[in-house]
Amino acid sequence: MSAIATTKFKHVSYLWDEARAASMAGDEVALLIYRSNLLGADLRLTNYGGGNTSCKAIAKDPLTGKETEVMWVKGSGGDLGTLKRSGLAALYVDRLRSLTNVYRGIEFEDEMVELFNHCIFDLASKAPSIDTPLHGFLPFKHIDHLHPDAAIAIAAAKDGKKITQELFNGQIGWVEWQRPGFDLGLKLRQCLEENPGIKGIMLGSHGLFTWGDTAFESYINTLEVIERCAEYIEQQQAKQKAVFGGEKIKSLDKESRLKQAALLAPVLRGFCSSQVKMIGHFTDDDRVLQFINSKDLDRLAPMGTSCPDHFLRTKISPLVLTLEPGEDLTDVKVIKEKLQPLFEAYRAMYTEYYNTCKHPNSPAVRDANPVVILYPGVGMFTFSKDKQTARVAAEFYINAINVMRGAEAISSYTSLPRQEAFNIEYWLLEEAKLQRMPKPKALSGRIALVTGSAGGIGKSIAKKFADEGACVVINDNDADRLAKAKEEFQKQYGKDVFAGAELDVTKESDIEGAYTTAALAFGGVDIVVNCAGLSISKPIEEHTEKDWDLLYNVLVKGQFFVTQAGVEIMRKQGIGGDVLNIVSKNALMSGPNNAGYGSAKAAQLHLSRLNAAELGKDKIRVNVVNPDAVISDSKIWEGAWAAGRAKAYGVKVEELPAYYAKRTLLDEIILPEDIAAACFAFVGGLLNKSTGNVLNVDGGVATAFVR
Repeated sequence: MSAIATTKFKHVSYLWDEARAASMAGDEVALLIYRSNLLGADLRLTNYGGGNTSCKAIAKDPLTGKETEVMWVKGSGGDLGTLKRSGLAALYVDRLRSLTNVYRGIEFEDEMVELFNHCIFDLASKAPSIDTPLHGFLPFKHIDHLHPDAAIAIAAAKDGKKITQELFNGQIGWVEWQRPGFDLGLKLRQCLEENPGIKGIMLGSHGLFTWGDTAFESYINTLEVIERCAEYIEQQQAKQKAVFGGEKIKSLDKESRLKQAALLAPVLRGFCSSQVKMIGHFTDDDRVLQFINSKDLDRLAPMGTSCPDHFLRTKISPLVLTLEPGEDLTDVKVIKEKLQPLFEAYRAMYTEYYNTCKHPNSPAVRDANPVVILYPGVGMFTFSKDKQTARVAAEFYINAINVMRGAEAISSYTSLPRQEAFNIEYWLLEEAKLQRMPKPKALSGRIALVTGSAGGIGKSIAKKFADEGACVVINDNDADRLAKAKEEFQKQYGKDVFAGAELDVTKESDIEGAYTTAALAFGGVDIVVNCAGLSISKPIEEHTEKDWDLLYNVLVKGQFFVTQAGVEIMRKQGIGGDVLNIVSKNALMSGPNNAGYGSAKAAQLHLSRLNAAELGKDKIRVNVVNPDAVISDSKIWEGAWAAGRAKAYGVKVEELPAYYAKRTLLDEIILPEDIAAACFAFVGGLLNKSTGNVLNVDGGVATAFVR
């Protein structure tokens, strides 16, 4: 690693590998991707999905065979940290710049986006973003446009222009806030023409442009400018008597914060899901606590964020709760009565913001519920359509906190005017982008806790639900089996789709812990699947009291208490829910050597009916899936159960799958995926008015027909 890493930079990461870069010599696009990935790897430089980078290089025109200048720039969407060549847009530079000949002025600049398509060099490349002309009208070979907190703190400060001029001795230009687009690209070019020799441009309230003649020069220039911004802010903060005006309240201890968050999250989720079911995220990051516990919270929070990248994901401003940090949250009715006016006021504020700022052609008002909810002394909740979006919203609001803290240290923080914020949030181009997004899957916005989901039927159900858009809480009483399942889910789905918890359904503390995991990870629960089980097959004379108690504790008591705890959360949310009980055909038919297991299954089945009758008023549906002989990946079949059933039927253990298939009307082996499909049938939207039902998935066993 270069000595630059240890001698120059404290506030940013120098990651350039000279040997690796040398292996890409001559391939400017490869170097662009390499530089972009390095910049995206340091969240102090840019946030998830934010910023864009470009390079200009000579390529052979496929139409003329002549050399022509092409600009490669990050396309619409995507993230710098994971950018690949397929995420770049490639445009003819001369064609892009010639669009000035048809530009009709700022009131018509949206129409220029369609014209970018006439400038495409590589037809297989990504669609150009709105920031394309910001790169195209600057002459430099390599350009970085980032949203570092340190730079935005200066850009959003009341005296930002003056500070920029003095801090960089005129080497960084300044362009006042303007919505990104064709006209802003022209403003950048004008700034450069009026200030030749500058090495970057600060965009008011927005971000930073830096550049270089090579990928490395651009990278170093970017780091140096951001390092200087951060260094200056640190120096000014050291002179402050108190950050954010000082501490107003004390945080609860870590354990108490998490307990409060877990208790409150389902209630908040219910309020935020008044239009569409939302997924939650919670953080008690030190930076969040410093802000929400401060004297300046009430002044700064309503101002909202400055950078468009921030408020597009966090909404115009957060909702600040008026609950005490140690408030008693056990009386849900009382807590809802306290919160109801806060949410009504927020929705009214947002609706007024829309009605005041809307244009004749503005898209319809969107969900008026808050995205960011601040609980002083406890932490920050964020709610959005999926876990990743909720988590990223939290990350962006932390960026906004960093910006406010920095701006307050060097001057005073200023946010975007409401009208400018609206013009970004309800920009027709942003609306078009939203309309192009894939439609939500059947279980998007839903949270499922599936017991016994580290293998067999339970894992198959959890995977099916995840495939259909749900967040899932996987669990098992076997720590090793759970660890393997978590590794598998991480590889297949990533961290934003699942959470894991050890769960023995006979232990109250484990049940509470699993639902705490669900509340903290996702905000609550919508679907509870009681799948954990075991089997004991013995003649009546061999059954012991221990056998009997184990069967009833796991199958019957376990189902009841897991359901009871899930219903408590569903009632907090007030948006209904589903309970699915994986029972057995043995609940309906009699067989040899099966008194304990069969009677426990019958109890599970009738308990399901009783719960369905009681919970309908809460819009909580309770249904049953009855499998039979699901042997694949089943822990039950690893032990004595298989030997017991083989003995009962007079066959060998290895002959059991074929034996069970032969006795069915359809002559089919039943797989975990078949049970998962049946579960999805109940919760996927087609059977929303069904409760108290039983669905047999056994290949057709006449003696187990429901009658």
